[in-house]
Amino acid sequence: MTPATNTSAEQGSERPILHTYIDYEDAYVTPLLASSLQRLPFTLLPLASPTALPSPTTPCLVWAQYESLPFSQLPSHPSLLINSYVFRKALIRKHYLATVVRNWLTKHPSSILGQHVKPGVDFEVDYAEFLDDALVECYELVDAMGRNEDLPAGEREWWILKAGMGERGNGIRLFSTMGELQTIFEGWDPDSDGEEDEDGGEGLVTSHMRHFVAQPYVHPPLLLGRGEAAGRKWHVRTYVLAVGAVKVYVYRRMLALFAGERYDEPGEEEDPNDALSGHLTNTCRQTGEREGSVSEFWAIPEDATDLQEGWKEKVFEQICQTTGEVFEAAARGMMMHFQPLPNAFEIYGLDFLVDATGKAWLLEVNAFPDFAQTGKDLSSLIAGLFDGVVDVAVKPFFTDGSSAAASASSDLVKVLDIDLGKR
Repeated sequence: MTPATNTSAEQGSERPILHTYIDYEDAYVTPLLASSLQRLPFTLLPLASPTALPSPTTPCLVWAQYESLPFSQLPSHPSLLINSYVFRKALIRKHYLATVVRNWLTKHPSSILGQHVKPGVDFEVDYAEFLDDALVECYELVDAMGRNEDLPAGEREWWILKAGMGERGNGIRLFSTMGELQTIFEGWDPDSDGEEDEDGGEGLVTSHMRHFVAQPYVHPPLLLGRGEAAGRKWHVRTYVLAVGAVKVYVYRRMLALFAGERYDEPGEEEDPNDALSGHLTNTCRQTGEREGSVSEFWAIPEDATDLQEGWKEKVFEQICQTTGEVFEAAARGMMMHFQPLPNAFEIYGLDFLVDATGKAWLLEVNAFPDFAQTGKDLSSLIAGLFDGVVDVAVKPFFTDGSSAAASASSDLVKVLDIDLGKR
């Protein structure tokens, strides 16, 4: 992508210069981001590379993929702003996130996280033969599996297994007994001839992933009773902006992402892992085009569920409260692995599943989310997000302005504002 620039002679004579390197490497994002950057009251002067920075006091904006960002130059360039933090594994790695929530609830037992994050047990295992040893201290899981052994499949408490560093739905499995869990890991072991089984094309091998999280499965989910997505499981994708050290904003315009097939309760199939398309709402897992897989959350009709009117606002309130709390838990409780910086900002994609009672459950936090899944028809949603990021995170940094006034006119709702003392 050619770095964004504003070459108008008239504007150049009136506006100060902002040096920029803008290369998100995404054809969907490129035009939307370029348009939003025109909101800045600067002439944008392209840099040759993300590391070819002028003097430390010269204002510079680098907005690129994580691997291209000049992290090493941040301490010596206080006028440099980049679009990612260096350390944020506490949020984006599933096993770290489970630890963050567990530790926070130990210190703050009344935290809202206890009501909106399923308790997870995390463990490490290289090969299926070592699974028993890996679960020695996972008392909740072992007890639940023991209770399930003598129950019919439809009456068991089902659990979901996630690879701690898995992406795009890879490594997700459902299980209800220790035998089923053992079978899952045996399927990921190398073959007897030493060749590694890559899970039917997923590329997941236990010895490569090692870290896993198991949580009670959210069931039953909230299903729509009518429309093209009726009977299909779905989750909410909300975009979250973290600014400096640290303010956190939730973007009000959220997405509803639907599974490719109708939802069947786990236990109705002989093996739910043979029919995961009805359980997984990741659009990247779907083959071909499926009508209604992505829609704007607020476009869901109020009467499409059995919940009382106003249920969508209540879901949004829960999402805002949970998001603010989980970011604070990471920032205060796992400082080694989440370190907000004063001259950085970052956009995250948080996934929430709404259950049949209208409660929103946090599933995961994603860095550098896939904006293209929004689709062409809803590209204005992403355009509005980038406009808000420019107004709230970028413009105030270079103009000494307040983000409060900017956010008031956007769809970004502030959910956390703490001072971590990083200058």
